[in-house]
Amino acid sequence: MVPFQPRSNVPTVEEYMQVRTISSGYPLLITSSFLGMEDTTEEILLWATNEPVIIAASTVLLRIMDDIVGDEFEQERQHVVSSIQCYMKEYKISRKCAIEEPRKLVENAWKDINNACLAPTQVPMKFLMRAVNFARVVDVLYKDEDIFTNAGGKMKDHIEALLVKKMSV
Repeated sequence: MVPFQPRSNVPTVEEYMQVRTISSGYPLLITSSFLGMEDTTEEILLWATNEPVIIAASTVLLRIMDDIVGDEFEQERQHVVSSIQCYMKEYKISRKCAIEEPRKLVENAWKDINNACLAPTQVPMKFLMRAVNFARVVDVLYKDEDIFTNAGGKMKDHIEALLVKKMSV
């Protein structure tokens, strides 16, 4: 990740999104997950590496949802800036107002994901669903709080429910 240094040098929202999207590694993670799937072809991998809308939207979800729920904690530990900080500085608005724009980006990203699944494409649906499932995981991890960073509580409960506890049928 490329931190924006010094901390007083807060980038514009556009600059932030360009760097944080690339530095997240999320497009690479989704693309790499295709390698273990049956029917993966060179064309599918080329499609994925060109960052189609569904992968770009999933990446926006990761970055923005993480920023929304993790901003205060990140600022306490003087970590890299978040999109919230960029909005606050660029538009000279409060944190509460600065969260509203990223929330709209999250909503639009979900619309893009849904539209990508409805639009005809040369890529089989199972590959699109893989990207959708990555987005669903992000939604679980960052919906109301950062359970990825604070893995002991809800994250542990989710993992136990999925892998340990018996499911009644």
